[in-house]
Amino acid sequence: MKKVVLITGASRGIGAATAKVLASQGYSVAINYRANRDEAEKVLAQVLQFGVEATIVQADVSDEAQVVEMFQQVQRQLGSVTHLVNNAGILKKQTSLLGLDAQRINQILSTNVTSYFICTREAVRQMSSGSAIVNVSSVAAKTGSPNEYVDYAASKGAIDTMTIGLAKELANQNIRVNCVRPGLIETDIHALGGEPKRYERVGKTLPMERGGKPEEVANAIAWLLSDEASYSSGTFIDVAGGL
Repeated sequence: MKKVVLITGASRGIGAATAKVLASQGYSVAINYRANRDEAEKVLAQVLQFGVEATIVQADVSDEAQVVEMFQQVQRQLGSVTHLVNNAGILKKQTSLLGLDAQRINQILSTNVTSYFICTREAVRQMSSGSAIVNVSSVAAKTGSPNEYVDYAASKGAIDTMTIGLAKELANQNIRVNCVRPGLIETDIHALGGEPKRYERVGKTLPMERGGKPEEVANAIAWLLSDEASYSSGTFIDVAGGL
């Protein structure tokens, strides 16, 4: 089976690292981005160095119509999607409960939860037996991120539940659904939360006394997608330095 993977939010961070790892393993790679085409093209250039087919696809994954078109575009260019990495996500500036409003909460849920459901639905419409999906959650689903990102943490808790449910729902089609929960990883998402130095500040407080690299998460994703994990579904791998 030709392996065609679509990675959402793949122009940077964990998504970009995953695109490169999977390309090195022979996957055809579709790199989704929302706004930063220049960064997506840089990732594309790196992926193509592995001699695989690859493309970039622009879509806001919180918009259902754009998701549907994205999957159709990938199918036209690379073939039917066989593997999916739900990775796109956002967080907002750190705040306690009293700083939250409905607009912020709904935007978080739309991007971090609704998009995973819609992307998975469209992927399953193309997938056949032996396909696999990995959802990128967060160790925040277990810690709750009090006084910082409770809304983000709640959205990741929803992804954990989704993973369990869809793993069971799709098992008889031999489509596996698994999940990674990154901890503190060196990406620019911390700047979006209003604390660009959070990686340095928090890293030394963790059991392993450091934060993680995007490639360390990408390797866990790649294993869950691979045939080596053929009897794993509804499985979670925490990549969080012992947290």
